[in-house]
Amino acid sequence: IHRGERLAAVDMGTNSIRLLVAEVRQREEEPVELARDMVITRLGRGVDRTGRLDPASLARTLEVLGWYAWRAKALGVRRIKVGATSAVRDAAEREELFSGVRALTGAEPEVLTGEREAALSFLGATRGLDAPTPYLVLDIGGGSTEAVVGTGSAERAISVDVGSVRITERVAPVDPPHATEVEAMRAAAAAGLAPAFARIPAGSAATLVAVAGTATTVQAIALGLERYDPDAIHRTTLHRRTVEETARRLAAMTTAERAALPVMVPGREDVIVAGVQILLEAMERWGFERCLVSERDILDGLLLEMAALASAE
Repeated sequence: IHRGERLAAVDMGTNSIRLLVAEVRQREEEPVELARDMVITRLGRGVDRTGRLDPASLARTLEVLGWYAWRAKALGVRRIKVGATSAVRDAAEREELFSGVRALTGAEPEVLTGEREAALSFLGATRGLDAPTPYLVLDIGGGSTEAVVGTGSAERAISVDVGSVRITERVAPVDPPHATEVEAMRAAAAAGLAPAFARIPAGSAATLVAVAGTATTVQAIALGLERYDPDAIHRTTLHRRTVEETARRLAAMTTAERAALPVMVPGREDVIVAGVQILLEAMERWGFERCLVSERDILDGLLLEMAALASAE
């Protein structure tokens, strides 16, 4: 690999689109991060109900992707990888999105299978992690949730169609939600996660690693941060009782009150209540009193995979 080659990875999720730019250097094992961005565009809005991508959300996603492509080019990136997850897997019509991705980035987008998504999340979340093994990585997304267990690499993985956006759209709670609606969200989480509990029984792992926006936002709130600070959150411990307290607090708020929290990324305030129910159900059923919260996930997995392939050339 050329010394200092710069790579970019984009994760097109159901709720957000994210960019990671890093430089691969010959004498350093880990790519050096140059830029990391996230914008909530809700690409998966209505996909659960209609099976189609919402035109306004698609336009917004491509608008942000165009900015990411410009930023990557300005940083000297020569290779860019675009991975698409649950919302795009579920959508019948993808060509407008795909042609937009090609035009903006020159890259052919990859629709990641749920199992591949899980393996990439595991790669990103556990790289350099020093904690008791096996690890169970839980990636709560907008449209799907991935669970993967392993020690050095992913050994068993499953992706289930339950996520913060999907549950919120199905329950359609009032603002703030009634207690019965929060119970309905928890029931939806339990039903959706059931195949994961069957595939990965309780006791399969020593350390639970929670990745993605639900877990990181809950931890940011629990820590009382005055602004969202990934370095203050990464690989910190989150206790189940804290998740329960935060879940109650968030459910008692209106969407506007949640949006006003200094750590709440715009666009997450209306789906975070459902997301926390998924996290709670997972921790309870797998028997974890605490989890490690990781800022590294599928996006990092995509870039690490790119770096390994580039090094092999």
